[in-house]
Amino acid sequence: MKSKCFDYLDHIGEILERIRTTQWDSIDRCARQMAHAIAEGHSVYAFGASHASILAQEMFYRTGGLAVLNAILPSEFMLNTRPVTQTSAMERLSGYPEIILKHSDIRSGDVLLLHSVSGRNTAAIEMAMEASKMGIFTAAITNLEYSGQVTSRHPSGKKLCDLCDVVIDNCGDFEDSSMLLPGMNQKIAPTSSVIGCSIVNMIVIRIVEYLLEMGIEPPVFHSANVDGGDEFNQVLFEKYRSQIHYL
Repeated sequence: MKSKCFDYLDHIGEILERIRTTQWDSIDRCARQMAHAIAEGHSVYAFGASHASILAQEMFYRTGGLAVLNAILPSEFMLNTRPVTQTSAMERLSGYPEIILKHSDIRSGDVLLLHSVSGRNTAAIEMAMEASKMGIFTAAITNLEYSGQVTSRHPSGKKLCDLCDVVIDNCGDFEDSSMLLPGMNQKIAPTSSVIGCSIVNMIVIRIVEYLLEMGIEPPVFHSANVDGGDEFNQVLFEKYRSQIHYL
């Protein structure tokens, strides 16, 4: 069967190989910082606006994930907002990211992972700026190809990649979409979600490896749908209560 679907799969494979060969050092540094924060009793957070929140949700409260990963998911940025175009307006609103952080439990010594594909919008930019002022280590997942071809929407002129302590490139295409079909002038099939989910799961694996090297049993969720899962997870909630901020 001839279909662009298979070209898309090939393209995803090519991007993943670029991640393997070009982004490992950044992924490793991000994971190492998170592991040490967890070991020292600090907290780890993740944030993204609109579709970028998918990565925060991928890491958060799920089977095989770390119980101590906290997602920042303000309702105004989520895709169940109506009208959904409001999420774009909120993502460009200056001042709100500072309010979000000040009303969270994030503090000095914690780690914040920020996801923005274009890296140009105020939400992620100001989140990085404010977190840095608070003594929080920041990591970005972004698309450097995309970011390099757009201007910042923040008055500083900065983009997310200019502000974070470590930057992970998702190695995607400009505008994120990847497949151009005959008779069209707009590409389809974004890659940032599937690639981004792969990156954050690499980060989680590497965190677990570092914790094991430190002699710490990683606080990993069991499925709530297996016998004993709820009871096991409840023990994690109790043990790591000071590092869990979503209950």
